Amino acid sequence: MAKAGSVVIVIDCSIAHAAGPETARHPTSKHCRDFLLAILRICHRIGLSDAVADEWKRHRSGFARQWLVSMYARKKVVRIDAPADSALRDTISEFAASEITRDAMLKDAHLVETATNSDRRVASLDDTVRRLFGEIATHSSEIRSIYWVNPDTEFEEVIEWLEAQAPLTANRLLGNVLP
Repeated sequence: MAKAGSVVIVIDCSIAHAAGPETARHPTSKHCRDFLLAILRICHRIGLSDAVADEWKRHRSGFARQWLVSMYARKKVVRIDAPADSALRDTISEFAASEITRDAMLKDAHLVETATNSDRRVASLDDTVRRLFGEIATHSSEIRSIYWVNPDTEFEEVIEWLEAQAPLTANRLLGNVLP
């Protein structure tokens, strides 16, 4: 049973790959580790579609593997049925500024698809693809409805956001201009 105020967050494998152990010195490793530990402590859940789970299996760090085992043990992993959305992918293909930007968005379309089928929250280190999705958000209700955070960006204050039950705030919504 989910704790009141608990939300499902789709976590990109970029975070799973970067998260380091307690001895990690690199700021990104520490930020990602602290983000994952806060999710565990605050009782939020991770949303895993087949595509997200496959990426995690291939790219997760040792710390992220242990964290995910802890999440499964606490029944805080939510399997999400998120098949490829052809309308979303067609919109990406039609409105992407270039072939390179189209390919980047299609590579991470599964994050949007999974989030659309859960609590509409994505966490990723990839601010480039976040910006690209934001640029075409006016053409897609699916993209427009996604809230995106980066635990390695200090001004986003993601730990405080998690502690406040990960509210749906306009500054995190795809399509809004990042500072």
